[in-house]
Amino acid sequence: MTTINVNDTAAALQREWNSLVLGHVGPACIKVLRMNELPVEEETHDAPEALLVLEGRLELDVAGEPVPVEAGGLYVIPAGTPHAVRPGSHGTLVIVELDDLAGPGSRQ
Repeated sequence: MTTINVNDTAAALQREWNSLVLGHVGPACIKVLRMNELPVEEETHDAPEALLVLEGRLELDVAGEPVPVEAGGLYVIPAGTPHAVRPGSHGTLVIVELDDLAGPGSRQ
């Protein structure tokens, strides 16, 4: 495996909110995506999901409560918790989730 510049990889993605798998660690899948100012509909997952903001800001709505995540921040969404992306999110986001559970609710 070679070193990956995650910010450069995200910047090169053709579409916002379209994730790219960077690799796997055990059953976990590591993805990167580029956020834009637009919202993303509510979803839930059968397993926890870790969201790491490398640059910019992620505006979440978690179970009806606003949760801002600044650059350098990590937020773990518990399994089964409804969450959505609110308008205003921008920058680079890394997602860590279980690969075999990344079904219809995933951004892949």
